[in-house]
Amino acid sequence: MKVLRFLLMFFFIQLLTLSAKAQDELLSLFEDEKEVTDYAFATFKTTRLVYGHSVENPAEGNLLFLIQHNFGALNSGIYELFGLDRATIRMGLEYGINDFITIGAGRSTWEKTYDGFVKVKLLRQSTGARNVPVSISYIAASAVSTLRWRNPDRENYFSSRVSYLHQILIARKFSSDFSLQLSPTIIHKNLVPTGSDENTSYALGVGGRYKLSQRMSLNAEYFYYPESQTTINRTDVLSLGIDIETGGHVFQLHISNGNAMFERAFITETQGKWNKGDIFFGFNISRNFVLKKPEEFRK
Repeated sequence: MKVLRFLLMFFFIQLLTLSAKAQDELLSLFEDEKEVTDYAFATFKTTRLVYGHSVENPAEGNLLFLIQHNFGALNSGIYELFGLDRATIRMGLEYGINDFITIGAGRSTWEKTYDGFVKVKLLRQSTGARNVPVSISYIAASAVSTLRWRNPDRENYFSSRVSYLHQILIARKFSSDFSLQLSPTIIHKNLVPTGSDENTSYALGVGGRYKLSQRMSLNAEYFYYPESQTTINRTDVLSLGIDIETGGHVFQLHISNGNAMFERAFITETQGKWNKGDIFFGFNISRNFVLKKPEEFRK
């Protein structure tokens, strides 16, 4: 009987030990689940909402080739085939150094301008262990016009050609169908038309995306620029577009009262008016090239 009691007690202790271990393992599984962070992805289809940047970056080691093309104004009439005889083009490259930092450069026919930028992802929208309500990116950019000097006989400075941009992109993906972005912007021009114009001025952009289908979405973008900052006869830029994802590239069709495709020009110098038919039809084509595979695929 003593031996039997001993064996029963031994097995009972072992059962309690196994049960405790099982509970600990089960609790650890729940804890692991709580520690998982789910990040928002595909807030927008590509790195541009319409003209302006979105919070999206090319993945690490990916090179994005971007062609932006606008025709002339629709109100130019039949002689210009409603704008189809004219074109404004920007071609650019954007490279993902890693998943958080992108560098890019482009060249526009508008004032023969070269531009370059650095985009840094500061926060990424997430839920779970890390709850972050929005994605935030910062952009620092510069643009240089290379038009011939209007008055070559006077003393001209290279610095007069240069402008700078600082922009914060704040975006939230509210659902799989709807995303919204705010873009507070600072623009500095080394040279302005008159002494009454501000060298450093401010703008606020707002844009959104609504998914129409698995491969199509409707985009809208607007930049508010207070008139008191400039003497230029200008208006705020409003753009509407449709994104179409076709495998390796995204095709964007859009209409806008702005014609330039870099920030200094389309935010501060747009003169087209929707109610007068100053509407420009255009498209963006972005093609992604994988130059370096992620670390996990190289092992």
